Amino acid sequence: MLAADVVNCTLTALFTAAAVQALRHGVLSRGSGRRDRVDQLLHTAMALAMAVMPWSWGRLLPQAPTTVFFAAAALWFPLTAVGRRPEPWPTAIRRSLPYAAGMAAMAWMTYSTADPSHEPPTEGLPAMHQAVHVGHVAEHSQIADAVTGVLALCLLGCALRSLTREMPALGRARRMQDGSSTGKPYRHFWDGSMSLGTVVMLLMRH
Repeated sequence: MLAADVVNCTLTALFTAAAVQALRHGVLSRGSGRRDRVDQLLHTAMALAMAVMPWSWGRLLPQAPTTVFFAAAALWFPLTAVGRRPEPWPTAIRRSLPYAAGMAAMAWMTYSTADPSHEPPTEGLPAMHQAVHVGHVAEHSQIADAVTGVLALCLLGCALRSLTREMPALGRARRMQDGSSTGKPYRHFWDGSMSLGTVVMLLMRH
């Protein structure tokens, strides 16, 4: 098995497990509110889409609708964060940014894959037009590199924060019998794992 296949299998397993977790604890949970259910449905859709994206048959996903869907999902989290919790709106929006960044990264990956300017046709064009065209593509490539880099850095920061913030509490949480006490560390684990997997996907597809 090639190294790329090992990475693809690992990513598929990670995102499939994340989709199952979001579906089970968010959508199917009786205690979840309507907005929380929508949140978890979006997480499930993103995880399932990313589970198939590493493979060739992942290209069967409709690119334009997928891009629009996840771009709208990126706006959903900050727009619905205000008023959801009894906290100041800047704090509520800040808490929603990691989820918005993940959805934005998903939209960017599908958009950049569908962008035809990655391999521009230059045959038959005059030399001057070819130079202008190549310069335009180079400028576009630099912008794409910048967008990818910003998203990757944001998600990497979110992943490290989520995966490390609850480490001291894990040992105590295992000894506690209250189920709600153990939910928070594992939620951060899945958030961090999703963000880290998205970073890998961004860099692989770029």
